[in-house]
Amino acid sequence: MKNIIALDNYSSSTKLIKVKKAFVLGAGLGSRLKKLTEKLPKPMIPVFGKPLIEYSFEHLSESGINQFIVNTHHCAEVYNDHFKNDHYKEMPITFKHEPALLDTGGGIDNVSELLSSDPFLVYNGDILTDLPIINLLNHHNDNKNAVTLALRTNGSGKHIALDSKSGKVTDIKNLLHSGNTGSYQFTGIYACNPEFLNYLQHNKKHSVIPVFLKLIKEKLLGAIVIDDGKWWDLGTRTNYLDAHQILSESKFPNYLIDYKSNWKRNRSEESQIAPDAKIDKASYIGKGASIGSGAHIINSVIWPNSKVIAESQLVRCVVRNGQIAKGKLENIDI
Repeated sequence: MKNIIALDNYSSSTKLIKVKKAFVLGAGLGSRLKKLTEKLPKPMIPVFGKPLIEYSFEHLSESGINQFIVNTHHCAEVYNDHFKNDHYKEMPITFKHEPALLDTGGGIDNVSELLSSDPFLVYNGDILTDLPIINLLNHHNDNKNAVTLALRTNGSGKHIALDSKSGKVTDIKNLLHSGNTGSYQFTGIYACNPEFLNYLQHNKKHSVIPVFLKLIKEKLLGAIVIDDGKWWDLGTRTNYLDAHQILSESKFPNYLIDYKSNWKRNRSEESQIAPDAKIDKASYIGKGASIGSGAHIINSVIWPNSKVIAESQLVRCVVRNGQIAKGKLENIDI
């Protein structure tokens, strides 16, 4: 595994520092996913039987980042139950609970004592991507920015204005009245130098956006456009189901190519499926789930220990842990 390095641009002498830590945002309520996150934190929703946050860990570790910090709030016990020894594989995870939500800026400040020594990465917990993080880290390494954002050319939320010559962000949603509402999608991934922590409000709930605006004024917020790889925000059920369909038809994500030859198989080996049930490739049947005789499952995700009654037909449905689905259902979460 390669070590990734970043420059400490604020020291009197240039030195190379390994980027080892990532703060993965895991405390959000997942309100756009509605029923799906009633009993799960958003980053723990299963994607082909694997919690979404584990894709983040795999992606980060590919770039040499092997220490994770995750903030928690809603259904925090789910993290503890799943990661019983506070590790993912050999890599340590530090969970930091927020009894009251602190938003992005407050969440980063709340773990600042764990991030204050070296450059670090911040990674949204509801994204699924295999964009090359190394490009972001190299760009951050080569430029004197407190923070460097990873951007995409395409996306539904193109709110970042970027001066392509200087590589500096000039506005966000025209909040600085530059007249530029933005042309680039923010991916939710950004590299930070420790000095960024000094711009945060201590022990106070706040968004990171006003902090970014201050950095823009001081010309300390940079960005790089990375269109290689794929990127999704899985914060909606539509995107969640679409991702299963696209994943089943592609080699994405490239960091899991060698994970398991059959990891995209549409069922857990510990599920019970009637021989005459039909399940398309864009669906997944979770561990301990059962599918009755004659059932037809189309682009649907059946979570662990749930049940689909015989002769039922499900189209773009999600059946949550331990629930029962019956009849002809379409675009319904059970």
